[in-house]
Amino acid sequence: MAKKNKVKVRLVRSLIGVPGKHKSVAKALGLRKRGSSVIQECNPAIEGMIYKIRHLVQTERVEE
Repeated sequence: MAKKNKVKVRLVRSLIGVPGKHKSVAKALGLRKRGSSVIQECNPAIEGMIYKIRHLVQTERVEE
């Protein structure tokens, strides 16, 4: 069975004062407050969302 790559995304900057599209992307990823983190499947859609708000988040690869 192939291992699925996952990525841990942590919101390190506040969403106050950022454009509405960036807030909605963070919400879609499951990030609510500064300091919150989620583990997501690593696929092109998630990578694009992370790229859009790369200035607000910190990422690291997780293997399961």
